[in-house]
Amino acid sequence: MLFTMPRGLAHYQQCGCFHFLTFSCYHRRSHLQTAAARQLFESALERVRLGYRLVVAGFVVMPEHVHLLVSEPQQGALATAIQALKLSVARRSARRPFWQARYYDFNVYSANKVAERLDYMHRNPVKRGLVEQPEDWLWSSYRHYATGATGTVEIESRWTAARRGYEFPAGFEVHRMAD
Repeated sequence: MLFTMPRGLAHYQQCGCFHFLTFSCYHRRSHLQTAAARQLFESALERVRLGYRLVVAGFVVMPEHVHLLVSEPQQGALATAIQALKLSVARRSARRPFWQARYYDFNVYSANKVAERLDYMHRNPVKRGLVEQPEDWLWSSYRHYATGATGTVEIESRWTAARRGYEFPAGFEVHRMAD
């Protein structure tokens, strides 16, 4: 299904694929600069994950924007879930306005593209000079993929499957730890 956003931005949703999403703080201000603000975002993401029953394959919270790699929700529409996520963070923050109105949505249809998007988002804090190594940035799914570490947001991976006591489907674990 096609959702048309302001200024010609189109979102293709309800297509059964993963979505690489990017959304920014209002005027790219650093509303997510503090650990407390990033933790607030993570807790809101976990509540939305549970409430809308979506799979979070990866994320990174940067000082002024966020990247997510998520499935379409089993309950409701992706656009509604993202709206709920952004509203939850904005309401619990003193910053006004908090978010830009729109978001970027890239449909991810292949395992190679999933791996590419995860690598991109996990390397973002290093590229920006915030940390030396991806594992040093605490507000990302990188350490989960590298070690199985659990955090505020549940990441769907072979590690989570093992904790639940089932075998992860062959070929689904696509994240590569490229240098």
